[in-house]
Amino acid sequence: MTTRTPNPIVEIGLLVYPGAQTSAVGGLVDLFEVANRIAGEQASSQLPVLRVSQWRFNPDSQRAERSTDSHAEADSRLVAVLVPPSLAGLPSSAELQPLAGWIREQHAAGATVGAVCLGAFFLAETGLLDGRTVTTHWTHAKALAERYPRLKVEADKPIVDDGDVITTAGLMAWAELGLRLVDRLMGPSIATHTARFLMVEHSDSAQACGSNFAPILSHGDAAVLRVQHWLQAGGAVDVSLAAMAERAGLEERTFLRRFRSATGLKPTEYCQHVRVGRARELLEFTNGTVDHIAWTVGYQDPGAFRSTFKKITGLSPSDYRRRFGVSAPAQPA
Repeated sequence: MTTRTPNPIVEIGLLVYPGAQTSAVGGLVDLFEVANRIAGEQASSQLPVLRVSQWRFNPDSQRAERSTDSHAEADSRLVAVLVPPSLAGLPSSAELQPLAGWIREQHAAGATVGAVCLGAFFLAETGLLDGRTVTTHWTHAKALAERYPRLKVEADKPIVDDGDVITTAGLMAWAELGLRLVDRLMGPSIATHTARFLMVEHSDSAQACGSNFAPILSHGDAAVLRVQHWLQAGGAVDVSLAAMAERAGLEERTFLRRFRSATGLKPTEYCQHVRVGRARELLEFTNGTVDHIAWTVGYQDPGAFRSTFKKITGLSPSDYRRRFGVSAPAQPA
C-alpha cells in the first residue's frame, strides 16, 4: 500500500492591529479556506495547504505573536504578511513603530508583504517602500506622500504588485490581494475558481497573460535574497552582474550558481521579469508611449523590450494595452 506524501503547508500571516477592519480579516480567512477546499478537490499532492494565522502585538514582548491559527500543529514559516485596512484615523508613528521592525524581519526572511488601503502606512514605516511606487486609498494618498516623501504614491492605481511588496487602494481590495497570493501559491486555475465561487472580480490581465512575476523568496539563501530585494526595490534598472555579485558579497561565478539554484532563473532572466512586470503596470494605468515605457523600465532598445515583453506575456505591448489599459494611449504605440 502506497502512503501518500502530505501536501506542503505554507503560512500566511494577517496582522491584526487596533482598528483593523474585522470584515477584511474575516474575509481573507474565508477566501483562503475556500482556496484550500477547491485545491483539495484536485487530489494533488503538489498543491500546498494554506495555513492562515492572525498576529497581534504583545506589549510585554514588544513583538507580534500568533493569536489564532488554522493549522496550529504545523511547522512552517511565513511566506506572506498581509496588513488589512482600517476605518479609523491615520495611525501615529508610535502605533506603527512597534510592528514595523517585525514586518521588516519577516520580509528579510523571505515573506512577501502586502497591504490594503491604510495598511500601507505600516509598510511605509518599515522603510521597505522607499523609492517604490505604491498605492493607497485616495483619501489618504496625500498624507502618505507627505509623511513618507521617499515613496511615489499613485492612488489612481487599484493595485501595485512589486513582487515582494503589494499595495492595494480600496477598502474592499483585500479580495484581490488574497487572490494574488492564491494565484502565486496555488496557480491561476485555483485563483480563478476561488474568485468565481466567491463571486468577486479577479485581474483579467493576470489570468490572460500569466500571473504577475512572483519571485521565490523562501529559499533561505540570505545573500541571494538581499539581491532580490534590491532588484525589486529599484526595478532592476541599470544593473550588472558585477553589481549584483558585489551586493551579495560573492564572487561572480559563485553568485551565478547560487542565484539560479535559489530562484530558478538566471540573473538576466530575473531582471527581465521584474522589468516586464513594471511595464505591464505602466501599460495598464498610464498613457505613456511604448518607447517611453521601455526606457522607463530600463531598456535602451525598444525593439528588445517588445521582444522580451511578448516572450513573457504572449502579447505585444500595444496589444496588451488595447486589452487591459484603463484608457487609450495618448498616441499610437
